[in-house]
Amino acid sequence: MTSASLAARLTAPSGPLFFPVTAYAPGGEVDLAAYRAHVRHGVEAGAAAVFACCGTGEFHALTPEEFQTCVRAAVEETAGRVPVVAGAGYGTALAVRYARLAEEAGADGLLAMPPYLVLAGQEGLLRHYRDVAGATSLPVIVYQRDNAVFTPESVVELARTDGIIGLKDGLGDLDLMQRVVSAVRTEAPGDFLYFNGLPTAEQTQLAYRALGVTLYSSAVFCFAPEIALAFHRALRSGDEAVVRRLLDGFYRPFVELRAQGRGYAVALVKAGVRLRGLDVGEVRPPLQEPTDDHVKQLAQLIERGHALLDDERGEEGR
Repeated sequence: MTSASLAARLTAPSGPLFFPVTAYAPGGEVDLAAYRAHVRHGVEAGAAAVFACCGTGEFHALTPEEFQTCVRAAVEETAGRVPVVAGAGYGTALAVRYARLAEEAGADGLLAMPPYLVLAGQEGLLRHYRDVAGATSLPVIVYQRDNAVFTPESVVELARTDGIIGLKDGLGDLDLMQRVVSAVRTEAPGDFLYFNGLPTAEQTQLAYRALGVTLYSSAVFCFAPEIALAFHRALRSGDEAVVRRLLDGFYRPFVELRAQGRGYAVALVKAGVRLRGLDVGEVRPPLQEPTDDHVKQLAQLIERGHALLDDERGEEGR
């Protein structure tokens, strides 16, 4: 798939962007059958793209061999219905290696995550991402967060780099994002894409939409696709009543629950998938499982979210 065709498929998605968890068997090894089922169910539920082995998929915990196996499985399960974007990260040499493994596995693009630990200057970051973009024919989305934060001028340079098609923002600095969007629009006009990549992005998506950022990742889609799809439709159609109902009754309480434990952006999502009937195993260390009480609260919250959808359908039928 060319950079242009991937960008086109992501520009106006029909549904949320799906970041599947990686399934593990009781012995700790990757459970490929459960992973395939998880990906397949997400695509059938209405995902617009599959971002395999990224943050929610515990990229940090996978060996290169496991990574390639999971990316290949995601490609096979989607069967071309939606694009598959794979994670790539660590230092430059390893990020390039993961990029090439993803290309060999049939991925349609890459999500280039922050380099491991180091606090680099802007020129060093640009060199890193240019090397990743030049390593394969796959289009690249750069993930801004933690130790990879860019000035507007640097994002202009990213937008001018062959193979780099977008920026996913996991920082949440709206002032910076406004300046980034403005600078790229002025200095490197084109079809550069922007993604809201904050945990539970729905909570901030109204603010991002005001900046022109309409793409967002949805961790909730992993375990409650009906709720995520309803929110996505309401945003696209401008149904403010549904947006507010789901924000107030489901997303805000979920964000508050997620904030009660370190690593819950992954561990709580994985618990949600298990609650919905698919055993995807526990998270790998150094992440840890949510407490039993927090899992119970999550189950109640999922029930509340579905009740809100039932209320919406009831109002539509009157």
